[in-house]
Amino acid sequence: MFYAFLINGKAQQTLTNDTRLLRIPSVSDNHIVFTYANDLWIVPRTGGKARQLTSHPGTEFFARLSPDGKWVAFTAQYSGDYDVYVMPAEGGEPKRLTYYPGYDQVLGWTPDSKRVLFFSRRASIIHPINKLFTVGLEGGFPEALPLPDTGFASFSPDAAKLAYNRISTEYRYWKRYRGGRQSYVSLYDLKTNNYDEIPHTDAADLAPMWYENAIYFASDRDGVMNLYRYDLAAKQLKKLTNYREFDVKYPSLGGSDSPAIVYENGGWLYTFDLKTEKTSKVPITVEGDLPQTNPRVVDAANYISTFALSPDGEKAVFGARGEVFTVSTQNKETRNLTETSGANELQPVWSPDGKWIAFFSDRSGEYQIYIRAADGKGSERAITTRTNGYLFNPVWSPDSSKLLFTDNTQKFFYVDVNGGKTVLIDQSRNSEIYNYSWSPDSRFVGYAKANDNLFRQIHIYSLEQKKSYPVGEGKFDDRNPVFDPSGKYIYFFSSRSYRPAFFFRGRSDT
Repeated sequence: MFYAFLINGKAQQTLTNDTRLLRIPSVSDNHIVFTYANDLWIVPRTGGKARQLTSHPGTEFFARLSPDGKWVAFTAQYSGDYDVYVMPAEGGEPKRLTYYPGYDQVLGWTPDSKRVLFFSRRASIIHPINKLFTVGLEGGFPEALPLPDTGFASFSPDAAKLAYNRISTEYRYWKRYRGGRQSYVSLYDLKTNNYDEIPHTDAADLAPMWYENAIYFASDRDGVMNLYRYDLAAKQLKKLTNYREFDVKYPSLGGSDSPAIVYENGGWLYTFDLKTEKTSKVPITVEGDLPQTNPRVVDAANYISTFALSPDGEKAVFGARGEVFTVSTQNKETRNLTETSGANELQPVWSPDGKWIAFFSDRSGEYQIYIRAADGKGSERAITTRTNGYLFNPVWSPDSSKLLFTDNTQKFFYVDVNGGKTVLIDQSRNSEIYNYSWSPDSRFVGYAKANDNLFRQIHIYSLEQKKSYPVGEGKFDDRNPVFDPSGKYIYFFSSRSYRPAFFFRGRSDT
């Protein structure tokens, strides 16, 4: 058994008014409610000291203040599942409104503040599909809205129409996605069943918000998510913000006397005043017991992410909770090789000669490859000098002189452990390169690279010639190449039989 000690030297649980990671906000004329550390907090609309509304160990998020400012509806994990709850805006006992063994996400309110709008997968049979529902403040059976598949949505002021995303990419981490699952804003008349769309490009238009005769939404039409307004009468589009670094995230509209949109940007909260069209950063101070920040002892054995054996099989190296540990199979002795509470070390691998352990670390601000003596003596040293990006899958050469690795741009490298020289082997434009191995003499590298047809093809790279040679014609899906002990042959997996099969995907929320 081994442990990681999380030490927080903070004298008091008070954060500055530059607190970041404030999430999924909602606004009224007087207040802003947001999620911080998986709990709900409320703060005056102009900023200041935030007050905690919830403190359950589960997650509370997607809070939405009612149009009259009296209530907060939110999604919470109080009973294990994600259900809809409501509480007074000033705080109090949450009341559960939905009972479903799956995921119910709050989206907003009806304009009269009497019913909560949310989406749920409760009506889908095979493939999980989000459908819109409303539920009253007293609970009861939710009422379905006549729309097939939805994401974010907002009622018109008279509750006769809906602006919504048929497909929502807000939860995707693929920036500037362009394709068949793109988001756009649809309009639906609940009385006449008429359907329309806001004019859109191939960009993502997210989180529509209806105010008077205009639709506000976030879009990455210029590469970064910003706020836009579409005038329904004039049929004109106007860009309202001009962020160039961080996206506008989770915008929400509220307030009757002073309507505004509150949103995330770079971890901070901002408001956009609909009347003045001015943006303001909201200074927020978070104070509370914040138990997540308290010093505590954690059993790192429950958080092992990667492991590797020493060449003699007498020891093992583990990556767990951002630290690197070695463990003896003989006397169970455990040694923490890194002990860096402010950095993340991961994917340790043992050199074939048993002398060194290589691992990734972001202690410099960017991920680099470090090596350290396996016996823990001396200090570690960085053998790369990268300026950005993530690194993956380090593999030692048999002579313990080089390491293979890839990065998040789908480039494939090797680095000389002694000289620190990094050499680009290849780059894929179709998929990451993650299947590779060394020849026994450390002179060649075998790897699988995806072609334009998305089939992977085996390639052999010569370190002496600095050149790659494809193996085969690329008509099949080949991967996981390994050299035989003589270095004369390569074994690999291949898909070479055509047997169509029916794939059934069951529901994932029950």
